Parts: sequence; C-alpha cells; structure tokens
Amino acid sequence: MAGRAGARVIDRLLLLGATGDLAGRFLLPALAELTATGRLPAGLQLVGSAAEDWDDARFAAHVAARLDEHAGDVPAAARRALVAAARYRRVDLDVPATVAAAAGAFDGAGPVAAYLALPPVHFPAAVRALGAAGLATGSRIAVEKPFGRDLASARSLNALLAEATGGQEQAEFRVDHFLGMPAVAGLLALRGPLATRWDGEHIAQVDVVWEETLDAGGRAGFYDRTGALRDVLQNHLVQVLTLLAMELPATSAEEDLHRARLALLRSVRAPAPAATRRARYTAGPGGPAYTAADGVDPARGTETLAELVLTVDTPRWAGTRFVLRTGKALAADRKQVLLHLRSAAPAECPPGVERVGDTRLAIPLDGAQRASAGVRVHAPGERTAYGAVLADVLSGSSRTAVSAAEAEEAWRFTDPVSRAWAAGEVPLLEYPAGSAGPPAGR
Repeated sequence: MAGRAGARVIDRLLLLGATGDLAGRFLLPALAELTATGRLPAGLQLVGSAAEDWDDARFAAHVAARLDEHAGDVPAAARRALVAAARYRRVDLDVPATVAAAAGAFDGAGPVAAYLALPPVHFPAAVRALGAAGLATGSRIAVEKPFGRDLASARSLNALLAEATGGQEQAEFRVDHFLGMPAVAGLLALRGPLATRWDGEHIAQVDVVWEETLDAGGRAGFYDRTGALRDVLQNHLVQVLTLLAMELPATSAEEDLHRARLALLRSVRAPAPAATRRARYTAGPGGPAYTAADGVDPARGTETLAELVLTVDTPRWAGTRFVLRTGKALAADRKQVLLHLRSAAPAECPPGVERVGDTRLAIPLDGAQRASAGVRVHAPGERTAYGAVLADVLSGSSRTAVSAAEAEEAWRFTDPVSRAWAAGEVPLLEYPAGSAGPPAGR
C-alpha cells in the first residue's frame, strides 16, 4: 500500500466492527450527519463487516434502527441515503481471505479507507489481514483507541501498521476523536485572548476532567479489560493536555502541529505512584456496583476512576500542576478544563470560557444533551467529533490522528502508572455510584 500524495478523496469505506456499540452510537450517526451537510464524497460506498452471519438487508435494517435511535435529529432523507448505500460482508479476522473479500466488495476499483471499530484485542489480526489484502494505492487504515495496552504493545502495533502500509505514515490513522470535538479543536484559538496569562506565573493548576454519570453499562465486558486509565485518560485527556500546554506550532501545517504535540509529550514527567489515584464504584444512589455488571471479574481490580497529577517540564509551565481525572457513575457530568489562576480571574472572558469563581475559569469540552423535534441527542460534541475523524480519514488529513511517535510517547509516562497499580502500590479506593467520588486526599 503506497502513500496518498496527490490522491483523490476516498469514496470507499470499510467499517470493521459495524454491528458494535461504537459504530451504532457514533460512527453511523456521524456518517448520516455528514451526509446531511454534504461533507461526504459523492457516491460514498459503505461496506459494514463483522462476525455476524448477516446479509445486506439485515445490515440495512440494523443501520436504520441505530440511526433512528441515535441520529433522530438528522434529516430522514440523509438517513435513508446512508441505509441505501450500506452493504454487508461477514468476516473472520483469523481468516484473512474474508477480510480481503470485504475490502474488495465495492463497485469499481480505487483506494479504501478501512476503519477498525473493534475491541483492541482484534487490532493486530485486522491490521495483518488488511496488509495481506492488497489494498489499492492511496488506501488508509484507521485504528481506534486504546492504541496498545502499554508501551511495548504500542510499539508492536506501530510495527504492524508500518508493515501493512509499506511504511507510509500517511496511510496510517490512529484515531483520537477528542481531537475532533469542537471545543477541543478550538483550544489553540482560545489561547490567543488569554496569551498574557497562559503560563505558570499566572496559572497554578490546570484540571482536565471527564466525569460521567453514565456507568460501565453494556460496555462492562470491554471496560473490565481496559479501565479508566486506558479508556479515557491515557489517550483523550493526554491529547487535551498537549493542546493546552504545547508551544504554538510554527505554522498551520499538520506536520508542525504534530511536531509541537510530540515536543510537549516528551516534556511530561512520569508521575510517582503517590501522585496518582484509582477507585471503583460500589452500589449507591446512582445504581448497582461495578462488580455486579455482566462481564466483570472483580479480581482484576479494574478502576472506574483514574487521576494523575503531572508535571510539564518546560520553562512556560514551571510551578503548575496538571491534574487529569476521569470517572464513571459519578454524581454529575463534568467535562471541562478548569484553570486555577494565581490572581483574580478577568471579569470578561472570550467565547468558550466561563468565569466560575474569583480565581477560576472553565472551558467546557462537550455540549450538553440537545433536543430537536422532540429527539434528545446525547454527547453531540462526540458525534460531531467522529464526523471530523471520518472526514479526515477519507480526505487524507491527519488533524484528528495521532502520529506513531505521539502514541508511544503518551505511554512512556502512563505505563509506569499501570505497572504501579498492578503491583498494588496504589490502593484501589471505592465510591458509591452516584456520588462525587472518593474524598480528596485519599
């Protein structure tokens, strides 16, 4: 598979894992939204693939049902168009010929964008099968997060991708949909009006918070093998950190953006175990205990809340603490960046920034639920983000992607945390579902 230099926009999308939760809640609704706004290539062909023994009609019915459930605010004509464009091929990832057949199920010839909406355990087999499928020049392979379970596995997966794509990084796309969320994508622009305060002299602490009332629910089987650290903090929140703390890129070119993000990641110190917390929710006013969910093995000690206190070792951020925290089954949804200033917060703030205290500013990261014609849409910022990811995958952009070096560098300072937790060096705290989490200082 060669690179995409000068290639046209890809109009063939192979969605591996098309019957799963990620595809149903976000990817298919995002494709419908892109269809409605005219942001997909004309004549886009969609081939969904999974292990289920379905035909085109069964998959079309599945797509229609998921769009009714999660994209009811999208015009019906756009939803119908996506359903009409969908076809299905069963795959067995351990039988590469089935993956090759799915990749070849499009009308005509041309590059294919293969999106791996799969559990991470299946990434290696899928990448190997796609590498053996003889994808056309200009094709891309998009891999979801978490990208590996640790630094060693991330390096191994990078090597597999390089082998599958012939070493063309442009053909590789490591997904982090947070980079496509409107509020996250706008962080660099927000820094302009606050430039005179954007350093350790003026900011004592930066909290990057993604707390949810939602429990592990139907994802418990996946979640129990992943945990809060790998599911959200090591990738999503770390990428938010890069945009908040990096030096501004030399130019607007994507290469300079990746270079600036990588430089910031290299400046982050690995935290001592004492600078980390992990916890798991028990039964409470918000619902049953995590350990009662189907697919959970209590002996794994999987955390549903993770917190790291990081130091960014650059002159700009001397003396500033960066606190990254994520958790499930909490009392309230809090998805924001909170800036703790050393002096009074400005009375007037730029759009996207809220004054929430005498010395605190908040930057919301995700839109609240919105209603349209009686239809409520959960996490519209995330759906919009997946639309940005899909548009980038098809167009050849890499703004919502993570480079090979960035993926490995993020593990450099989070991998020691995972090892310390596995060794029992940090206690697994508990908090009732529906509470504010474990008390501070524990």
